[in-house]
Amino acid sequence: MPKWTWIVPALAIALLGAALAFGTSPALTTAAAAALMGTVFAAVHHAEVVAHKLGEPYGALVLAVAVTVIEASLILSMMLAGGPDSAVLARDTIYAAVMIICTGVVGLCLMLGGLRHREQSFTAEGAGAGLAALIAMCGMTLVLPTFTSSSPGATYSELQLEFVAVMSLALWAVYVFVQTVRHRDYFLPQSAQADPDEHATPPSVAHAWASFGLMVLSLVAVVGLAKTISPSIERAVAVAGAPKAVIGIIIAILVLLPETLAAVRAARADRLQTSMNLALGSALASIGLTIPVVAVASIAFDLPLVLGLNGKDLVMLVLTFMVSMVTLSTGRTHMMLGAIHVVLFMAFLFLTLVP
Repeated sequence: MPKWTWIVPALAIALLGAALAFGTSPALTTAAAAALMGTVFAAVHHAEVVAHKLGEPYGALVLAVAVTVIEASLILSMMLAGGPDSAVLARDTIYAAVMIICTGVVGLCLMLGGLRHREQSFTAEGAGAGLAALIAMCGMTLVLPTFTSSSPGATYSELQLEFVAVMSLALWAVYVFVQTVRHRDYFLPQSAQADPDEHATPPSVAHAWASFGLMVLSLVAVVGLAKTISPSIERAVAVAGAPKAVIGIIIAILVLLPETLAAVRAARADRLQTSMNLALGSALASIGLTIPVVAVASIAFDLPLVLGLNGKDLVMLVLTFMVSMVTLSTGRTHMMLGAIHVVLFMAFLFLTLVP
């Protein structure tokens, strides 16, 4: 086990204790931000160790759940600290995660994998099921609130919110069952070519349990540090004059960066199926697990929660799904398809900064 994977979480816990005992300062906030980034990488590293012990497609599932726990923790801590001004934080973060995954992560995987291997393949049945579930989830959580009439604005009533939370969790659970039990063959890598890590000796049981414990410790540190630095993030965005939606993008990029690197590495090793499992699984978990958490928090603590997207973001979401249905429908890809997704990702970033 690399030393940094347990030293960084330990330092993060120490910084969290210092912040609780002495309060925050510019120096401590800077150190906490650096520790937060490192701890995210440490958490995902330990998730990868556990995933390697379990094998595919369980590996992608462990990574997706670990990343989503980090994301949900960040959103929840900032919602509780931000009050009414954080009503759109969950929406912005989930929307940003979906767009980053479906355009940025998928685009990089298809383009870089295509540049190296000309053409790549994956099982269309598995990707199609994941994409269909993602479209349904996004429709219920990000689109319909804009058009319902039981509550004002782009919000759900309490009963509607409970229904959507349960349905999102149920749909994610069905997807996991299909991925790991019923149709597991749809999610197994097709190519025999792989990088050395794929065939490395699995860790021992003791090593896997140690990584699991360090992963949990890392997640606790991430939650605490996020709450510590969240006011600084909001102030920095305000001083820069950037739209508040940038906060959601920062959170999404923070938690998705390690998984993005893992997905791109798999694509370059001609294991595009693993990349698709990571990407679509993370997007589904981002909604299926985060929405129930923020819904419970919104109801329990009487926090305002705005989920419906505005017109511009609705168009970008629909365009992304239309393109994804075309590029992922055949199970064979090349660099041109990846370039299309990357262009959509750049458009998403540009229109967020220049709405």
